Formats: sequence, structure tokens, C-alpha cells
Amino acid sequence: MKSPVFALIDCNNFFVSCERLFRPDLEGKPVVVMSSGDGCVVARSNEAKALGIPMGAPVFKYRHIFKAQGVVQFSGNFELYGDISRRITDVLTSVTPKIEVYSVDESFLDLGELAIDDYEAWGRTVSDKIWQWIGVPVSVGIAPTKTLAKLAADQVKKDPDLNSVLNLISVKGLSFHTWLRTTPIQDVWGVGWRSAPKMKAEGIHNALQLSQLRPQRAQQLMGIHGRQLVAELNGLSCYPLEREERAQKSIARTRTFGEDTSELGSLEAALASFTTKAAFRLRADRQLAKRAGVFASTNKHKPGYRTWQREVCFPVATADTGKLIGSVIDLFREFYNPHVKYHRAGVWLQDFVSADYLQTDVFGAVNVVEEDRSKARMQTLDSINERFGRSTIRYATEDLGNAWQPKHQLRSPRYVTRWNELPVVRSS
Repeated sequence: MKSPVFALIDCNNFFVSCERLFRPDLEGKPVVVMSSGDGCVVARSNEAKALGIPMGAPVFKYRHIFKAQGVVQFSGNFELYGDISRRITDVLTSVTPKIEVYSVDESFLDLGELAIDDYEAWGRTVSDKIWQWIGVPVSVGIAPTKTLAKLAADQVKKDPDLNSVLNLISVKGLSFHTWLRTTPIQDVWGVGWRSAPKMKAEGIHNALQLSQLRPQRAQQLMGIHGRQLVAELNGLSCYPLEREERAQKSIARTRTFGEDTSELGSLEAALASFTTKAAFRLRADRQLAKRAGVFASTNKHKPGYRTWQREVCFPVATADTGKLIGSVIDLFREFYNPHVKYHRAGVWLQDFVSADYLQTDVFGAVNVVEEDRSKARMQTLDSINERFGRSTIRYATEDLGNAWQPKHQLRSPRYVTRWNELPVVRSS
């Protein structure tokens, strides 16, 4: 049996790279992509990073830098980014079907059973193919474990001399230890900013020190995950490829509003929209929810910040959008105050059971006929929307107001998913 070999394909500054696909004039210029509602920075070009603009930077605090340095700003165009991501996944799937889509811009590949003589050359070929076919630059990290592959891809982003690929299979001995020693502990996949202070308090400041930690002590500090991290840094694979999407334990949909509002109709429309999306995801996972909740808050950057939340437990688990919307709005009305301007809200579903069976009760409280009608109604709703487009059929509550909608004032056209936003080429 061959030893495991993993490759991580990580898109460089992905959202910015997607914007540059159709705007080559932005190459070399500082570019940022902002979140829904243009509240904070969620992606930066290398040039923007060099200006000291951090990830998650509140836009209002950095407007003077944007203006002084000519930073190009985009509202998040997540429909475009999702489509480009799917195209990259299609390219990678043509290389090997053993793929785990880790996030919108990262995928792990299992190379253990592929006949590859030169992993570095292979990685460069994949990088070139994605660049040629899609137009997005990627970093490729290759290693015997997923943790090391992640670190390798991160190193590629920092060192242009690596030419898009770092193969740790061939890096051993002293040079490997030197590389681990220069990797800060907070950069290790699975440690991050939350656990880094605890590790530093133990005198562990880099990846090499973590790799040399006794497994028992690592488990005391970070649970079983700590023991696994030590093994992974020493080349022993503990995290297999997760090829099948795991059923979620909870589903949440939240949003910062385009403008603060106290208008009940707009707030109910927002909650109905969030619930619709969450319920669709629930049905796609073939699950039913036994609990639902709602929260709302004011702007934390303004005086008098407050947040509220409520939760309900259903006697019969459900994935019926109409029932869920009604319950969520009833919960919201318990704390709604017309004198409060709400800045953010969201809904969540949790405590799931399989949709493949219905749990009845001895007292006859479960109306089996009504539950069958509900299921058929949702199947029809999803079928029509899948065939004719999202929100072709929707609940009227979603149209009560639009003050909550993100402004997207600086959003680029959705070039690849909307006919009326296709690029136009003119020739003389």
C-alpha cells in the first residue's frame, strides 16, 4: 500500500482574482472586496495587504487610506465567485476524482494512487492548467499529510521564488526542520488565533516546537486534535480525505442590513428570506429541524449596542418553509421594538432528524396526512425553482420590504451567471 500524498490547491486572493478576470487593468493595483453591505474587507490583493489593510478591516475606518492610495473597491459578487469556484473544481476533478472541496477557494486532492514521478512538475502543470483555462492563480502544496500540505500552500503564497508549488515529499532532514522552525504557531492549520496564546504560554512558538511536543501533552492542551496535529506535522496522516459532504448539525443564515431599519415589514422580509434559504439547505440534506431560532442586534459601533434572541422547539420536526417562517416571525415579534433601528439579524435551524421517516406518537398528535402534504408541497416548490430559477415561487412575506437588502453599490456585473450582465465587446 502506497503512503498517502495530499495536494492542496489554494486560489490566491480568490475574490480579487475573480474580479481581475474581467478587469485586467487592475493588475498591480491595490484592490479590496467588501462583505455584504460593504461593511468590512473580506479579500485583499497583495498590493492592498502591503498598505497595511487587514482582513476584516471595517471599511469606515479605512476610507481615508482607500482614497489616498487609490484602492479599488468592490462589493462582494458572491454569485460570480461561486461559479468560478465550481469551474476550478471541475478542472481538478478531471485530474483525480479523489477530491475534497474544503472551501470556496481551497481543495484537497489525494495523489496516493496516481502514477506521478515528479510531484513538483505535476503541481506546476495543474497550476498552469487552472491559469490557462480559468485565469485564476493558485498555490499548490504537496505533502504526506493535509496539515503539511496546507502549510506548504501558505508558504508558496509568501515566496514567489517557489513558482506556485512547494513539494514537501522531497524536503527532509535539516531543511525541513528549518522550515518548520520559521512557521509561526498561529499559522499551523488547526491552531489559529484562538489556541495560539495557550501554546505560546507553554513555550511553543513555531511548528517545529509543536511537532516535538509529547503527544500526551498536546492532547492535554488541545484535546485529541492536539495529538493528531503533532502526528501530522511529523508526516503521519490522521485526517483522511472527506469526499462525501457530511450532514450539517446546524444551519444559519445571517446578514448585516444595507441600512439600519425599524420597519417591521422589511425586518420580516429579511427573516423570511433567511429562513427560506436555510429551509432549502435543510431539505437538500434530507433532514428535518426540531428547533429554530432568531436573533437581531443594533450596530455594535454605535452607542447602546444591544442584541436579542429567541428559540422554539417544534413538537414535530419540519422542513416546511412556510411553517418555519411563521415560527421565526412570531419569535421576532416577541422582542421587536419599533423605536429600535436593527443593524443585523439571522435565523438558525438545529437538532436535526432524518427526513426519510416520520416519528409518530401514541396520542395521535402527528397528522400524517398533513405531513405528507407538506412534504409534497416543498418538493413541488423546490422543483419549480430549480427549473425556472431561484425565487420563481416565493412566500409573500419576502416582499414586504427591501430596506434590509445589501446595497451592493460597487458590485461588478455577474458576468457568467446573468444573461443581461454579460460583457460587451465592441470592435470598429
